[in-house]
Amino acid sequence: MTVSLIIPTWNGGRLLDELLTALARQTLMPEEILLVDSGSTDGTLETIQRHQAGNPRLRLLRIPQQDFDHGGTRTWAAQQTTGEILICMTQDAIPAADDALERLIRPFRDDALLAATYGRQLPHPDATLFSEHLRLFNYPAQSRLRRREDGAALGIKTVFISNSFAAWRREPLAAQGWFPQRQLFGEDSLALAKLLAGGYHVLYVSEALVRHSHNYTLWQDMQRYFDIGVFHAGQQELLLRFGGPGGAGRQYVRSELALLLERRQCQLLPEWFCRNAGKFIAYQLGRRQHLLPRGWARRLSMNPGWQGWA
Repeated sequence: MTVSLIIPTWNGGRLLDELLTALARQTLMPEEILLVDSGSTDGTLETIQRHQAGNPRLRLLRIPQQDFDHGGTRTWAAQQTTGEILICMTQDAIPAADDALERLIRPFRDDALLAATYGRQLPHPDATLFSEHLRLFNYPAQSRLRRREDGAALGIKTVFISNSFAAWRREPLAAQGWFPQRQLFGEDSLALAKLLAGGYHVLYVSEALVRHSHNYTLWQDMQRYFDIGVFHAGQQELLLRFGGPGGAGRQYVRSELALLLERRQCQLLPEWFCRNAGKFIAYQLGRRQHLLPRGWARRLSMNPGWQGWA
């Protein structure tokens, strides 16, 4: 199988340099590594060019910042490549082992209906407890194969995947229309939902490891959950097809509280309460963003430039 790796970049800073250095050590080297930069101004282009000097497989394409679109840009980038397997990464996801890419794509050899895999995201060393918990909750230590039929038990978690570190089989991804355009986020989950509905499988590969986390402030957490609410409201058909969100939110809150108590971090309980209350309120506002006064959604979102805002 031939492999292409796609990485969108924008002001990648130190972490992009770490990523490109780590990729050079991988036991599996993709036939091509395509970086698509959308107007970096912080030295990202110089970092890429420096790594290009030692790696002829690394290619750079540039687009205007206003043209970046989570789904559309990744689709366009994929169409510039030739790999049978397409690995998607973000500039701040750093391989935590030299065999991360190899482990991520190995399962494609054994399952012809496997359309996508995604790896385990560990927190960065500087992650806060709240950031660490998000990774522990979403990326457990056990691998799992999921099919369309798992929707009854898993709900919307059936279509969970992250293009921060995921691999896609090119042929079925292209056949179902690649990644959807003009999405606030979640282009990966929407593509996966179509693939699962078509009878394909997805595998969470817990042995394929990267480090990727964000230390969001309380306000950033609220913005993120506002966007999740917008996404869920706009994808009612998807949610109903796979059973809906279910009790995932309640499970998350209880799990985070248990981790706080286990670590004896009781001084963080007020912040835990404020964060989760804020996220709940922001999520509900996101689901009802069409009722908000004009311009509020842009201020509440992490993505004020999204083309879908009125």
